[in-house]
Amino acid sequence: MDTIYALSTAQGKAGVAVIRVSGARAFDACLALAGDIPPHRQASLRVLTDRDGVRLDEALVLTFAEKNSFTGEASVEFQTHGSTAVVAAVLDALGRCEGLRPAQPGEFTRRALENGRLDLAQVEGLADLIVAETEAQRRQALRVLSGDLGTRAEGWRQDLIRAAALLEATIDFADEEVPTDVTPEVAELISRVKAGLDREIAGVQTAERIRSGFEVAIVGAPNVGKSTLLNALAGRDAAITSEYAGTTRDVIEVRMDLAGLPVTLLDTAGLREAEDAVESIGIDRARARAKQADLRVFLTEGEAPRDPVPDHEDIVLRAKGDLHEAVENAISGKTGLGVSRLIERVGATLQERASGAGLATRLRHKQAMVRGLEALQAAEAMLPGGEATAEIAAEELRTAIRALDSLVGRVDIENVLDEIFTSFCLGK
Repeated sequence: MDTIYALSTAQGKAGVAVIRVSGARAFDACLALAGDIPPHRQASLRVLTDRDGVRLDEALVLTFAEKNSFTGEASVEFQTHGSTAVVAAVLDALGRCEGLRPAQPGEFTRRALENGRLDLAQVEGLADLIVAETEAQRRQALRVLSGDLGTRAEGWRQDLIRAAALLEATIDFADEEVPTDVTPEVAELISRVKAGLDREIAGVQTAERIRSGFEVAIVGAPNVGKSTLLNALAGRDAAITSEYAGTTRDVIEVRMDLAGLPVTLLDTAGLREAEDAVESIGIDRARARAKQADLRVFLTEGEAPRDPVPDHEDIVLRAKGDLHEAVENAISGKTGLGVSRLIERVGATLQERASGAGLATRLRHKQAMVRGLEALQAAEAMLPGGEATAEIAAEELRTAIRALDSLVGRVDIENVLDEIFTSFCLGK
């Protein structure tokens, strides 16, 4: 494989820039620029020069032996001063080294996958960690990156391999007396894996919400104070407010960190009989987004909400609390009355939901586990048939094993790799 290089830190001025080189000629490049190859995994100060001996910079140089680096290949990191001129000069010098080429986005991580340093789920966890904005996203991404999902999938896989082996033994010795009925053990193994898959599938939606963000819709009649409340929650004038009804005609979104969770607040058009076609479109969108949201905050002036109807976890508040301070659950975005209490309540509700998140965070994970679960259900249905249906049951178990293999990238991954790595930055 080609030896690749790239700037791994962000573009622009900085105190330090990290330039990474990976591949068979990495140490040759180190020798060319630094004059020698420092001891592996020991940061060493070196003067970097180009091939004409012109001094480029003074940098810390780290070398990693094959199988002991992020990519699994021989690797070098140059920690230079972070000016654009220094970085450009070092990259130019590397480009003049024989056998080196610039890396593509995500290519270092792709090599880590191909060399067995990461499984596909860990690669996805790393992608999520790079873009994590909140504490919950960081924790979740680290759990996936650490390999917990792969470890769990491997445990399921070993149980199913054992179950398939027991059934195949029954098939192989069909003409002889098998001393033990393997059906009870096979049934127990299948049941155990099914229970694990059920739990993990149930947690996918919440885990995906932690990754992409929860939606909280503010719903109510026109001119009830929805936009004013949104601005109070956002801490800025995100929505236009006025005394005229129908000011908000589309869904306004504000992204924020709430109790460590990513939350998108939605300010929706006031719900009423529309007076024109444009407002009608806005009201239809408001109803649709409100129904899809994870949580709704209803602002009322005493009447009970009717469309949409609040769920048991939705929050119903008395609007314009500055005029009704004595009323229970009153809130006012204008004065701030009840706003802190609302933030705490929304945060507590979403935190409780987040506690049910599993390790699987993507639709791809869910689809693989559902395929595996369906195959296990089919295998389980074949068990009462004994020897006559053992071969079909064994094949269904093999189908389930292949589904779990696709979960961590052992098989059927080429169609998802390009999509995954387009989200990576250059140098990662």
